[in-house]
Amino acid sequence: MDGDELTEQETALYDRQIRVWGADAQRRLSKAHILVYGIKGTVAEFCKNIVLAGVGSLTLVDDREVTEEALSANFLIPSDENVYAGKTLAELCCDSLKDFNPMVRVSVEKGDLSSFDVEFFSKFDVVVVCCCSLTTKKLINEKCRKLPKRLAFYTVDCKDSCGEIFVDLQLHRYSKKKLEETVECELKYSSFEEAISVPWRTLPRKASKVYFAMRVLERFEEVEGRRPGEVSIEDLPGVLKLKKELCEAQSLNESHIPNGLLERLVTNAREFPPVCAIIGGILGQEVIKAISGKGDPLKNFFCFDATDGKGIIEDISSCNTGS
Repeated sequence: MDGDELTEQETALYDRQIRVWGADAQRRLSKAHILVYGIKGTVAEFCKNIVLAGVGSLTLVDDREVTEEALSANFLIPSDENVYAGKTLAELCCDSLKDFNPMVRVSVEKGDLSSFDVEFFSKFDVVVVCCCSLTTKKLINEKCRKLPKRLAFYTVDCKDSCGEIFVDLQLHRYSKKKLEETVECELKYSSFEEAISVPWRTLPRKASKVYFAMRVLERFEEVEGRRPGEVSIEDLPGVLKLKKELCEAQSLNESHIPNGLLERLVTNAREFPPVCAIIGGILGQEVIKAISGKGDPLKNFFCFDATDGKGIIEDISSCNTGS
């Protein structure tokens, strides 16, 4: 169909990208609709990358006002405070993103994403959530899975010098180059709830310490009724107590979650801009892979710690445990 072909303007604008991943991948990108909830520094980096790549549309949801913390890592927020009045974080970031690529439709949706019905999500191909509670992550992922079409779901979080991405592509079929031929592949993913329910004792001994630390903080926020990232050094004794309880319940040696790592994440729960750039860049690449159906996608956790420069992929799936 002619409507599926790239226009001359698109072909010219995305010439370099088309040479890298081909016209078919670029066509799929130009038809993709992406929903983003929670615009922190990492997500700002992701949004910039995905808009420059030429997706069809990007919808932003974040009704918060600008705070000092948001300014520390989110380069999409204008420096002129005079434009803040009456505008949400999503609206301010939307205005900035439109300047990156006028061919991409960037819009804002207001409201609490967890209250949106399943039908709302049917308009999208990819959903990315950030700074969400444990309950909200599970709920949105569940709604995405209820749709008759496959919807790619991602969570992303950065605290201090650490970052984590979770991916659920449900049943994902894709192609990749192997020597001189193209081979067709298939991967089955677990939901977020299924993945974090995998018993810790069944995971590899060298599993990422960041993965365990993120689960402890996630649970602490839920138990204490805190908003994501709303922890401070005063909470450290409570966090360490919960870590001990979880390790005992999961039959995991406490050394797998160093107190120093938790102290770092609790003391400075804010984002570290260089880590935002790394995690946001990787997330952008993964979403492009999922949309285009080309290349091995991440399955299913990516954990990064800038202190040692290591990025570790962990396949933590319910199907791996036989449950």
